[in-house]
Amino acid sequence: MQRVEADFAAAQAAQTRELQTWVAARHAGDTPAAQAALAAAQTAHAQGETARKDAGELLKATQPATTASEADHVFITFILRYLPHGLIGLLVAAFFAAALNSKAAELSALASCSTVDFWRPLFAAGAAESRSVLVSKCFTAFWGLVAIVAALGANLVENIVQAANIVGSLFYGPVLGLFLLAFFTKRVGGTAAFWGAVGAQVAVLSLYGAGKAYPAWEIAYLWFNLIGPVLCVGFSLALQAVLRGQDSTGDGHL
Repeated sequence: MQRVEADFAAAQAAQTRELQTWVAARHAGDTPAAQAALAAAQTAHAQGETARKDAGELLKATQPATTASEADHVFITFILRYLPHGLIGLLVAAFFAAALNSKAAELSALASCSTVDFWRPLFAAGAAESRSVLVSKCFTAFWGLVAIVAALGANLVENIVQAANIVGSLFYGPVLGLFLLAFFTKRVGGTAAFWGAVGAQVAVLSLYGAGKAYPAWEIAYLWFNLIGPVLCVGFSLALQAVLRGQDSTGDGHL
């Protein structure tokens, strides 16, 4: 591994040196020297890529359970190599604070939704507030366990950053569509908005699944952030036109 690292470092140094020569030759108007330096830089780049590939193969051979993907390590490598130690500690503390704040908000939202939207209407419509608080705490513990299980399965994903973005792109679109309906239209009732969001979610998941089954139909996952809200708003408006005045009361509107 040390030999591969040395080869890669030498290739990177040679590429940097040749690129500097190329820039200087361009400014001096020396076209032959610029072309020669550019060719040498391309050769050095190819040598660096070969060393990178060898490192990945060596890593897989010696540690089969370790992923060779670089996407998850770019940011942390930059921090470790180029930032002072005090700032690294501050960033680590900020990471933990941001993660805990985000997870606390998510668990609280899931527990509140589970209690108010499902448990109370279906099982305990007239339950006392003290009992609802206790049930909410139980739901918090339940969703915390679900999050732990999901985190333990994260090592099955080669690129956790991309996986998180894919999941977000698949589910955030219809939610954004509901917010757009709530803020910018008063004509769409709750029934139309709900089924419009369901239809948009089903459509997004179907498009994603079709792209996986038929690569020619594949859509870049970031586009679902746009496709989801557009379908949600479109379906909701169409359903409201069909339903006409069924949600004309104030309680039926978003």
